[in-house]
Amino acid sequence: MAAAEHGAQDASSYIAHHLQNLQVCRVDDEWVWNHCAGNFWTINVDSMFFSILLGLLFVGMFWRVARNATSGVPGRFQAAIETIIEFVDTSVKETFHGKSNLIAPLALTLFVWVFFMNLMDLIPVDWLPFAAQKMGVPYLKVVPTTDVNVTFAMAISVFILLVFYSIKAKGVIGFTKELTLNPFNHWAAIPFNLILEGVALLAKPLSLSLRLFGNLFAGELIFILIALLGIWQLPLHFAWAVFHILIIVLQAFIFMMLTIVYLSLAHEEH
Repeated sequence: MAAAEHGAQDASSYIAHHLQNLQVCRVDDEWVWNHCAGNFWTINVDSMFFSILLGLLFVGMFWRVARNATSGVPGRFQAAIETIIEFVDTSVKETFHGKSNLIAPLALTLFVWVFFMNLMDLIPVDWLPFAAQKMGVPYLKVVPTTDVNVTFAMAISVFILLVFYSIKAKGVIGFTKELTLNPFNHWAAIPFNLILEGVALLAKPLSLSLRLFGNLFAGELIFILIALLGIWQLPLHFAWAVFHILIIVLQAFIFMMLTIVYLSLAHEEH
């Protein structure tokens, strides 16, 4: 019984350790590491580091291809990048019904950046945290999209653009009417309409962020549970990684497409 309890405690500690971010916060005018429970002004350093690193990787790769692009037969790398760009461009043209020079670059950035962050989930869960511990870093989460703060930050950015383009296309009065006179076009129904439309508006960034976070967090948790099996994890890890590739691509695609749809709706004047 004691051995079983010890094993359960070890497994629980192992899971908790892998789900803990490397954090820094301000407490009593001092910067404190990893003792930030309940502190609102906490920075998840590992999420920020990998998000920025993968963003720079994305920019560097596409800049290199753009700089070295040839008009003749492209190389494999250039062909792959061009395929991604054409795919995103086609998705925007088929979904977005307004006119904007921002939407296509934004969609491309979201798709590739989210894909890169999701792709980190395929790295075996012990490799980078173990290497970090050897260098004195106690915690390390390498998948930024398993941090709800990262997904919410991206969703809030989309939400700000949504409100901006709604006001730009409809005007302040038109946007106000949209919130207060739909679905019931009568002044007596304004409070009811405002509640309905307000919830619908706020649900967009909420669902956008939680969908991405939930799917990737669940995938990471399964990888951690598989790692508890020791040597027997190898076939299960491979099988789940193959299936998880679909989730990684699909969630990046869904995040991009919903962003395009929301901004398309914002550009409609009626």
